[in-house]
Amino acid sequence: MAIPFLQLDRHGWLKPTVNIRLVPSPNFDQRDKNENVSLLVIHNISLPPYQYGGPSIEQLFTNRLNPNEHPFFDEIKHLRVSAHFLIRRNGEIVQFVSTENRAWHAGVSRFNGRESCNDFSIGIELEGCDFEPFEPEQYEILSQLTKVLRARYTLRAVRGHEHIAPGRKTDPGPYFDWQQYQTESGWTKRQMPEPR
Repeated sequence: MAIPFLQLDRHGWLKPTVNIRLVPSPNFDQRDKNENVSLLVIHNISLPPYQYGGPSIEQLFTNRLNPNEHPFFDEIKHLRVSAHFLIRRNGEIVQFVSTENRAWHAGVSRFNGRESCNDFSIGIELEGCDFEPFEPEQYEILSQLTKVLRARYTLRAVRGHEHIAPGRKTDPGPYFDWQQYQTESGWTKRQMPEPR
């Protein structure tokens, strides 16, 4: 797979290419102008659970999920959530929210003594689940996207959703290879979560 050239414009959107799509979500709000974006949060998502490739994630993040299409969708029809980015199994990037704005990905969360991680973080969803490995293309794109984000923002740490919402969330889960991601993206050991 050829790695697409990733470039953030001054408004916080990636330049669309063959492997990058912009699907603006209404589920965001403005960051405080004085807020420093300092945390990257990695998630996983599959809709319906453990199924890949369909339109349901995009429908969820744009409030268009049909609750009649799957029993699980009826359970989550009230959610108003988003992330800045989704990296699909084939390496395609879908951007939902400008990195300059606050996406609604972390929920009730805490990092380094601060609550509400949405205020100071960028959220990246990997299409996947807690029970199987992610694809090599996803690591390649995640690492490239991380480098682009670190060039723009003073990101000081990366964590999984499980680290900032322990007991409530488990993603990206035990199959996410933190060591591979660290090697490919250039984080220092101190910026990464503690090994399990």
